[in-house]
Amino acid sequence: MLFHDAVNPAPNPRRVRIFLAEKGLEVPMTQHSIPRGEHRSEAFLQVNPLGQIPALELDDGTVLTESVAICRYFEALHPDPPLFGTGALGAARVDMWMRRVELRLMSPLSMVWVHTHPFTARVVKHQYTDFGESQRPRVVHAMREFDAALDGRAWLAAESYTMADILLLTTLDFAAFIGMPLPEDVPHLHNWHARASARPSAQA
Repeated sequence: MLFHDAVNPAPNPRRVRIFLAEKGLEVPMTQHSIPRGEHRSEAFLQVNPLGQIPALELDDGTVLTESVAICRYFEALHPDPPLFGTGALGAARVDMWMRRVELRLMSPLSMVWVHTHPFTARVVKHQYTDFGESQRPRVVHAMREFDAALDGRAWLAAESYTMADILLLTTLDFAAFIGMPLPEDVPHLHNWHARASARPSAQA
């Protein structure tokens, strides 16, 4: 087994590292430099033709990609502590909040990243800057939605920390990296972020 990783601030491989740390699992890893284009190398494209990190190579040659799918694989093998919810309702709530993180927050944030950031200007054919800038209010609006959801709650989807919290943490930290930190008027989200960041797994 080999986990193909990339260093911060890449949010998707960090999701898996945090998940593994929460589970207390150690997996052989190899790192690829995205700034140096190692994820587009001929060798890595043999692993994942999409040229995206993370990827998990299993001993039989099977390759899993997509961070949540990789974490679900480990969840099935190591169900304790449960990070994808317990019972039908618990699992559905985690899925619901993961979808909201990815669709309502990460989706517009990725457009800000692709179309306005100097790093991506070196690797994309054309930046539609006006479009990228138009997504910034959507990101802030989503942050305020999560702030409202966390009013009176310690964690996003359940009484305990789950995969939904991992997605939210890595997305917000990536937002800060590209110049979109939390606004001041989201106190519940600030408190949640402090709790999530204080967990040892957040250093993974």
